[in-house]
Amino acid sequence: MALSRYRYCTDHPRLLDTLASRDFLIIQDIDGVCMGLVRDPLTRRLPARYVQAARRLADRYYVLTNGEHVGRRGLNLIVETAMGHGDPDRATDSYLPGLAAGGVQLQNCHGEVSHPGVSAAELDFLRAVPDKAAAFLHDVLAAAPFLLSASEIAALSATMVLDNLASPSLNLNPFHARYGDQPAPYRHLQAQCAQFMLTLQQQAEAAGLGDSFFVHYAPNLGRDDSDDERIKLGAGRDAGTTDFQFMLKGAIKETGVLVLLNHHYFRRTGRWPLGEEFNARAAPRDAAALLHLAREHFDPKYMPCLVGVGDTVTSIAHAHADGTTEMLRGGSDRGFLSLVQELGRAFDTDNAVLYVDSSRGEVRRPGLDAAHLQRCAADPALAPWPGLQHISDPLDPLSLNFVFPGGHEQYVDFFCTLAQRAAPTSPRPRSSAVARAKPGFGT
Repeated sequence: MALSRYRYCTDHPRLLDTLASRDFLIIQDIDGVCMGLVRDPLTRRLPARYVQAARRLADRYYVLTNGEHVGRRGLNLIVETAMGHGDPDRATDSYLPGLAAGGVQLQNCHGEVSHPGVSAAELDFLRAVPDKAAAFLHDVLAAAPFLLSASEIAALSATMVLDNLASPSLNLNPFHARYGDQPAPYRHLQAQCAQFMLTLQQQAEAAGLGDSFFVHYAPNLGRDDSDDERIKLGAGRDAGTTDFQFMLKGAIKETGVLVLLNHHYFRRTGRWPLGEEFNARAAPRDAAALLHLAREHFDPKYMPCLVGVGDTVTSIAHAHADGTTEMLRGGSDRGFLSLVQELGRAFDTDNAVLYVDSSRGEVRRPGLDAAHLQRCAADPALAPWPGLQHISDPLDPLSLNFVFPGGHEQYVDFFCTLAQRAAPTSPRPRSSAVARAKPGFGT
């Protein structure tokens, strides 16, 4: 049976057998997928065997994350730690290739990083955001209903303000660990953070950068009629939106899929289907337009079987005042996973969407009911939806073909086995054209 026809399947050996004999390309999120979700990003760790497997896969693997490659909380430091106690020399050629900061921070396996399409003025504005965020937190947490001391605020701020270069953020996970059993104060802080992000947008407009940035909520409840993301308020154990990211427009993962495919085609054919300078800032932001662009420019002969891997997909029933119910579908990975699905249909490449359950980490979020899904596998008459609450629903257009209820540990085992079994590829040697890329993914 075609991979794309499976639904919520846990038969990973079957998936391995199929992919091992195919020309595939993995496009994968990071946090919650190959390492656990944690309250403080500085405590994240990657197993060395995962990094080694990614290197073995070479041009069959790219990352696509809203985190960053560089900085104190960047992936590169995590890779260096995994490979040799923070020694960059031991991590040579082992950096994770792909896109970070939602698609605007480009890196190859040598750790060469650039920000295509991003202006110096935009980066200067972003550099000032962490200090503003720290001042904001101090004012809010010193006031009612929190009334925290200066030392308490300083300790929280050190883990809640993420000084990412291209996507400075507020991380509410440490706060939720303290106030998760008090929903009113937690929701109050969520609302205050959303207002702070609006203030940043107003400041950017005053600086002549009104069309440069947007606010990303992770996780979220999809987009409203104004195309802004909906915040997901905390409810009980579910922390809702924990990450408030101030990001560059165009930094959405689905545009990153086309950027990665453009580089992948160049490695395979020596030609840039979308042009050498194509980047996420220049891409259309509408899903239908992205699919059309792919159909117009990518030769089906070289299109691989795409494997999209993520952990953040939401589906929440919202009751309106008139008694009707609307499903609010969102999540940071929904857009790019949906595009992977549609590209598979358009190019007849039998793409696969993989979902990793990240609910077992330090961050509270909905998880899969593995026992129910196993019963469904044994009895096809059973509906899977009780095992997918707040993740998917019967009318969800996104199909999660294979799922990993065991979380990132289970996925890492699968990933390493796939890297061992997959037939080797023969990437093109580094050329002057690759050297001119900013940077390319050449070896």
